[in-house]
Amino acid sequence: MSVSEAKFKINAKDGVVELEGSLAFVDKHLEKFEELFKSAIKDMISRGGEGQVARQSAKSLSFRAETKLPSTQSNNGKQTSPRHSLSLPPIPVDLKANENKIGLREFYAQKKPNNHYEKTAVFAYYLSKFNKQAEIRYGEILSCYEEVDDKKPSVSDIVKNSVRYKGWLEPGSDRFSTRLTISGENYVKFDLPKEKGTRMVKHSIINHLPLHQ
Repeated sequence: MSVSEAKFKINAKDGVVELEGSLAFVDKHLEKFEELFKSAIKDMISRGGEGQVARQSAKSLSFRAETKLPSTQSNNGKQTSPRHSLSLPPIPVDLKANENKIGLREFYAQKKPNNHYEKTAVFAYYLSKFNKQAEIRYGEILSCYEEVDDKKPSVSDIVKNSVRYKGWLEPGSDRFSTRLTISGENYVKFDLPKEKGTRMVKHSIINHLPLHQ
């Protein structure tokens, strides 16, 4: 592949890294950027990914990859390079309440997830435990976001990072599927919703302890 067929662009304002080229080129360089930002991702997740700061951090780590297909001849005789962008459509799934299960909206409201990692774990838990699904497809996670009327992230990135750094999910049988782990099940079942104010209370107590003379 010639240099002219590969493009690399950084949008500092929006925090987006764009790579365009052959599939091999994109995969090779995305892996390098994942390593480069690994420490930043870990730092974001270790802080819980809460609030506006976390959203900005996640935004600054977003990637856009495009694969360049073989050139075709246009009507004016010039060669063009069609682009293929990876976009996953929502997959219909039963998320409504019935006599046998709670609805996703009610379950989501009970668990009160604070960030996309927690939200995806909650969705995976619901689909695994209430819908009895052995695996969860990325498109079904997108449908969960639509059901709770929340802004959709890059599910591929969220799942990948959750597998690597959280351990709440694990790879499924194909590229666009995942499974809930025991760790993820326990987190959703026992640790959500988080108790608010715990850190503030502890900090206040520590600050008001009398100093030893």
